[in-house]
Amino acid sequence: MIINRWVVAAASTTIFVAGFAIGTLRTEHSVAFAQGKHVYELRTYTAPEGKLGELNARFRNHTLKIFERHGMKNVLYMTPQDAPDSQNTLIYVLEHQSREAAKKSWDGFRTDPEWVKVAKETTANGPITTKVVSVFADPTDYSPMK
Repeated sequence: MIINRWVVAAASTTIFVAGFAIGTLRTEHSVAFAQGKHVYELRTYTAPEGKLGELNARFRNHTLKIFERHGMKNVLYMTPQDAPDSQNTLIYVLEHQSREAAKKSWDGFRTDPEWVKVAKETTANGPITTKVVSVFADPTDYSPMK
């Protein structure tokens, strides 16, 4: 009985903390949106056959950290569930303060010495992307995440 109370207390605390964190995140996004302080960028990368693992490794081990250093907020990274896209596609979302900030961040990223080195090393055996698509977007007024 005592163990069950501890489990319930621990679970309740975890749920409360998680709810608080999500609420804070949503509030920060809502305030930034209301003030016109950010824009989302949806990017889709297509990898050559057999190279998606290498592309994911580059993001996992290097790119996210370099993005953050240049003011880009990592929001979401995902791969499609269904073939054939599941074999060669990486989709991700970045948050920027504005379109102008995004341009500045990307310019800094492209010339970052660490990125230049990583890009050279990770493409030594050929390119790991064949197509990159970028779309800037704003949340709609009914979007749960603003």
